[in-house]
Amino acid sequence: MPWLTLILALPILVDLAGTSDSSLDEGWWRWKVLHGKNYSVEAEEVFRRAAWEKNVRVIERHNEEMSQGKHSYRLAMNHFGDQTNEELHERLNGFRPDLGGALRSGREQARFRSKTSWEGPEEVDWRTKGYVTPVKNQGLCGSCWAFSATGALEALVFKTTGKMVSLSEQNLVDCSWRQGNVGCRGGQYIGAFEYVRANGGIDAEDLYPYLGRDDISCRYSLQGKAGNCTSYMVVDQDNEQALEQAVATVGPVSVAVDARPFFFYHSGIFSSHSCTQKVNHAMLAVGYGTSKEPGGGQDYWILKNSWSERWGEQGYMRLLKGANNHCGVASVASFPVL
Repeated sequence: MPWLTLILALPILVDLAGTSDSSLDEGWWRWKVLHGKNYSVEAEEVFRRAAWEKNVRVIERHNEEMSQGKHSYRLAMNHFGDQTNEELHERLNGFRPDLGGALRSGREQARFRSKTSWEGPEEVDWRTKGYVTPVKNQGLCGSCWAFSATGALEALVFKTTGKMVSLSEQNLVDCSWRQGNVGCRGGQYIGAFEYVRANGGIDAEDLYPYLGRDDISCRYSLQGKAGNCTSYMVVDQDNEQALEQAVATVGPVSVAVDARPFFFYHSGIFSSHSCTQKVNHAMLAVGYGTSKEPGGGQDYWILKNSWSERWGEQGYMRLLKGANNHCGVASVASFPVL
């Protein structure tokens, strides 16, 4: 929270201090210790405590409704607990359809179209085949588009070379501005793929580490090159059947979703009326399946996120599949090719 905003809000925040729920004192203290939270200004702690308590109440109410059979997924407190939904959306959801991305290049986009006669596997999980690197953490930088892009590029590298190499998101954050991306303020994985194509490569993560900042000049080094693509394909828009075929036959695919309701997702198959098809966050579709849990039978997508392993199912989520493009998952799917 900006210092000026804190100072201006101080009278209101002091009032809030007296309204905090004392029964949550120990929970607040434990949460701060667990996530290493320290607030140098009392007003900031008051504000963060109020946001945390609100999130606690939302989570408890949702999980109570889940126990009554009203929801198919569970929420849980995590490292985002002291942030408001508005802050989290602004800082984390960096997929920007408005930017145009690589469309500015004038290149015609190759399309991946579904085949009506296609019969694929009932379940796919590319994690089990070595195509997926460990879950990463974008921090409070809207660079989800870069993490989604590296995930798809890492899979392409593995598919063509048999070697799993973690690729550099910071390389994309620093260097793909010409393709329409704007660093921590957002971007598109199509622009990232176009940058890698035009640049002739992308560096390895260990040689170009992630900083979660966008105020650094491009430092791409040919000696650090660890991946490449010669083009990319766009999956038929709003077509889950085409997305299924792409994931099954190609490998992990970059997707965008409406992630506003995702911040405290913990487990289960996510399905919510509050989810729209106005996409704002990039993830990586690494597979799909069907629930075998009691009362199961629901189809789902397996999506890799970039909010650390402390979020969701060790950094992943299962999103309802085959429900008219739930959360916009098939709206702008794409993958690189070599």
